Formats: sequence, structure tokens, C-alpha cells
Amino acid sequence: MTVQSVPQMSSRLPDADMQAAPAALLRAAQRARQVAARTGTPLVYRRDGRLIEERVEPERNSGR
Repeated sequence: MTVQSVPQMSSRLPDADMQAAPAALLRAAQRARQVAARTGTPLVYRRDGRLIEERVEPERNSGR
């Protein structure tokens, strides 16, 4: 799996939970990539209004 450049996300809302939401979304996306790679299923997401199905290759030197 290649590391992709991820734009910094932040919340302008004052609620502490909303401040933590962008980081949680990034963690969830990374976990979804890991699960897709491990199970051999495509990662499905929407980009620029288009539905994308992407095959994710497992990491070879993950150390796990």
C-alpha cells in the first residue's frame, strides 16, 4: 500500500468532539484501506462526484 498525501482537515466548530472528528475520519479511512487489502475486496469511495472502486495491495513490510 502506498502512502498518499492527505490534506490537513480541521473543524472550526468549538465542540471538543467536533475538533476530534477530522482525525477520526482519517483513522477510519486508513483502517478501511487495511481491511480492503487484507480481504482482497475493493475500496469503494466517491471522488469528484464519481464512484471509484480501487483494489488495494497489501503492505509487504508492515512488521505485523
